Amino acid sequence: MTKLAELIDELCPDGVEYVYFKDVCQYIRGITYKKTQEIKNDEDKAWAVLRANNITLSDNTLNFDDVKKISKSVSVKETQFLKKGDILICAGSGSKEHIGKVAYIFNDMDFTFGGFMAVIRCPRALNSRFMFHYMTSGYFQYYLKHALNSTTINNLNVGVMANFEIPVPPLEIQREIVRILDKFTELTAELTAELTAELTAREQQYEYYRRELLNFDDRKDINYIPLGKAFEMKNGYTPSKKIKEYWQDGTIPWFRMEDIRLHGHILSDSIQHITMKGVKGKLFPANSIILATTATIGEHALLIADSLANQRFTFFTKCKSLMDKINTKYAYYYFYIIDEWCKRNVKISSFASVDMEKLKKLPFPVPPLAEQQRIVDVLDRFDAICHDLTAGLPAELTARQKQYEYYRDKLLTFKRKEA
Repeated sequence: MTKLAELIDELCPDGVEYVYFKDVCQYIRGITYKKTQEIKNDEDKAWAVLRANNITLSDNTLNFDDVKKISKSVSVKETQFLKKGDILICAGSGSKEHIGKVAYIFNDMDFTFGGFMAVIRCPRALNSRFMFHYMTSGYFQYYLKHALNSTTINNLNVGVMANFEIPVPPLEIQREIVRILDKFTELTAELTAELTAELTAREQQYEYYRRELLNFDDRKDINYIPLGKAFEMKNGYTPSKKIKEYWQDGTIPWFRMEDIRLHGHILSDSIQHITMKGVKGKLFPANSIILATTATIGEHALLIADSLANQRFTFFTKCKSLMDKINTKYAYYYFYIIDEWCKRNVKISSFASVDMEKLKKLPFPVPPLAEQQRIVDVLDRFDAICHDLTAGLPAELTARQKQYEYYRDKLLTFKRKEA
C-alpha cells in the first residue's frame, strides 16, 4: 500500500468533504488602466503588470516575455500585488483558450496583474499548491465548460467561480499529493532539459561538420563557377490578390517564408496555392532553390515541386549545361554557406536587400560528383538525427503531459463524504 493510500485510510476512511469555492477562497480581480498609462522607460516610476500572455499555456507556468509597465499614478491596492502561494488565473481574454489557465506564484513579487486576470488566495486549511493542481485538472475544465456561456465567456468573475466544488482532504494528504505531482513535474522538466541539450549538441555538431565539409579554402583542385552562371536566377512574385481567378481553387504551390517556418527547408507543397491564370510565363521547375534576398534575408529551401514563391525570394535553377555536374542536394547544403554570406552583404535603402550583383559573382564550388555525393550522405545522416530529435521532443513531452494529466486527475479523485 502506498503512503497516500495509507493516509487516506487513516485520516478520511469515510470520504472527503467538498466545499464551494465561494466559501473558502478569495478571488481578487486585477487593475484596470488605459493604454496611455503604459511606460516604456523610467521603470522606477512604473508598476510591472502580468497579463494572459504571461501564463504559458503548455505547462501552466509563468513567463516574463512581454511584461507591461504602467505609471505608478495608477491606483493599485495592496491585495493586488502578487504574494507567495497565489494562483494567478486568466479571467478574461480575447483568446478563449486562455480562459481559466493558471500559474503558481512561488515567492512574493513586486508585480501586479491586469483587469482580465485574477488571483486566488486559499485559507490555511487548503494547501495553495494542492489547489493549483486541482485548478489545472479535468474537473475544473469540465466545470468551466458548463459554467461559462455566451455572456460570460470573457468574464470569469466571482459569480462564475462561486459554485466550483473543491475537495478538502486533511492537509497531510494534500501535501503528499503535491509532493507526488511536483516530483512528476520536476522529472518531466529534467527530461525536457536533457532532450533539448541533446538536440542542441547535435545541431551544433551538424553545423560544425557542414561548415567543415563545405570549406574548400585549401583546395586547389576545386572548380569555382560564379553563382549567376551556375544557376538561372529569377525573382519570385505575388499574383494580384484582387483577381480571384488567380487564387480560387488553385493547385500550384506558392511559397512564402511561413512555409519554411512551419515545414522546414525541403518543401513539396505550400500553404497557399494559385491557378495557372496567375502564372507569368512558366513555373519554376522542381529541384530549384529559393533564397530570401529581401526582408528575412538568408533563409533558403529546396523545392521538389514545380512552383512559384513570393517576391522576397530569388529562385535558383541549375543551368542546363551543369545539370549533370551539380548534385541538387549538394547545392541545397551549400546554400547554408550562402545564407551566411547574404546576411553579411545587405544593402539598406528603402528596405533591406542582398547586394544581387555581388551575389551573382559569388564563387560556387563544384567538386567532383563523387565528393558531392559523399558530402550529401554525411550531412543527410546528421540531418536525419536532428530531425528525429526535433520530432521526438514534442512527442515525448506530449506523452509525458498526458501521463501527468492522467495521474493528476486520478490522485485528485476522492470518495465524497456523506453529509
